[in-house]
Amino acid sequence: MTLAEHIHYMGPALTLFVGAALVLLADLVLGRRAATWGMALVVVAGGLAWNAAQALAGTSGEALSGSIVVDRFSIFVTFIIFVSAFAVIAAAREWLSRLDGDAEFLALLLISAGSMALLVQSNDLITLFVALETTSIAQFIMAGIAKTDKSAEAGLKYLLTGAVAAAVLLYGFAFLFGISGTVSLPGIAEFVRSGPESQRLPLILAFVFIAAGFGYKMAIAPFHAWAPDVYEGSPAPVASFLSVASKAAGFAVALRVFYTGLGGGDTFIAQDWAMLFGALAALSMVFGNTGALLQTNARRLLGYSSIAQAGNIAVGLAAVAAGSTMGPSGVLFFLGTYVATNLGAFVAVTAVAERLGTEEIEDYAGLMKRSPLTGGVLSICLLSLTGIPPTAGFIAKVYIFNGAIAADQMWLVGLVALAVVNTAISAFYYLRWVRTMWLDDPKDAVTFRPAGPTQAVLFVAAVGVLFFGMAPTWLITAAQRAAETLL
Repeated sequence: MTLAEHIHYMGPALTLFVGAALVLLADLVLGRRAATWGMALVVVAGGLAWNAAQALAGTSGEALSGSIVVDRFSIFVTFIIFVSAFAVIAAAREWLSRLDGDAEFLALLLISAGSMALLVQSNDLITLFVALETTSIAQFIMAGIAKTDKSAEAGLKYLLTGAVAAAVLLYGFAFLFGISGTVSLPGIAEFVRSGPESQRLPLILAFVFIAAGFGYKMAIAPFHAWAPDVYEGSPAPVASFLSVASKAAGFAVALRVFYTGLGGGDTFIAQDWAMLFGALAALSMVFGNTGALLQTNARRLLGYSSIAQAGNIAVGLAAVAAGSTMGPSGVLFFLGTYVATNLGAFVAVTAVAERLGTEEIEDYAGLMKRSPLTGGVLSICLLSLTGIPPTAGFIAKVYIFNGAIAADQMWLVGLVALAVVNTAISAFYYLRWVRTMWLDDPKDAVTFRPAGPTQAVLFVAAVGVLFFGMAPTWLITAAQRAAETLL
């Protein structure tokens, strides 16, 4: 393979890495905030264009001696990550204008997104760990970049818990390498398929540690404690990015490792890690929804909501291991719809905080009268998070739960029943918030309107939620084709 082919395979990620350096250089030379903001948007757009070119050309294959793999799966998830990064940068312009170190923030976000792209392309444990830690370090710094007390606390908590999670994950990788004698995911899969059942216990220990490490990135209980604090304390654009892009990358790499590296649902340990993810899914839904019931802060509530939604997605992971072919496509479809839903909610909350100086839910009273666009989009996103038609969230939940039922195992049916009960619980705090915006009298009659780029992001998010709720076929087909490359 030629150097040009290696570069083409890693092109989207390399575009963002080079762009991060150019943003810092532009800040040094030009010193104008608008220039670095616009350049960051152009860089992400360039990465998206390269990713789209790979998709249209049907690019697939391995690079760097098999440590990187490009397929429909990696292209699909990279698109989700880059769209998230573009939307976050676009909506953050007003906040960046007040930040001392805007170019550094943009460069860190580009490095984090580029590393996530490499993460979902990783085909061996070493590349995977390096990419994961590169994106994590950038996120630790972004969480504390505002230099306020809350931001500093969020950054420190994220750093300390992240360091422990990385150590646990590396311990699991060491177990896996020691048992199989290879760091290659296909090589590990071959060992698992042909290995004796006497290796069951060490393999279980390995994937328990690995699930714990990935569970931290996905904010799955009981590895979720950092999420509400970090989402509340870190700058709003960082919380938005973590809630969507980081979660998508975490679930995608879990699919790659457990489905490709551990042989999917046709190995002697498949049922073991299926039940592990089933238990984690149940815990996440229960902890996330019960925690959200008690919250009065909007971002903190969305943090607990994110934990509960991670439990819903983890139902798909359990179905993957249990032999359902709808499991991986269900996870990918859910992640695709989650971008529009959760990003729209976080951007709306950020817009309200920018104008009203508050994140308390009681201060959203009468928001529809004060800012119809913000209140309308937030309402649509909350309905989607609840799972009410005709939103994308409804289709996503139906699809992923149907995938679990299709596995034809009673414990998965019970897990889906628990998920339905938790959906009903979540409706209480989501719809209570919607009622506050629509029916309560506002404390102040002054109307407001978000900045232009923020309005654009809100509008596109609302359109995405409704479009994929009423016409989901295109995204479902793309998710199914992406999932096929894992089979």
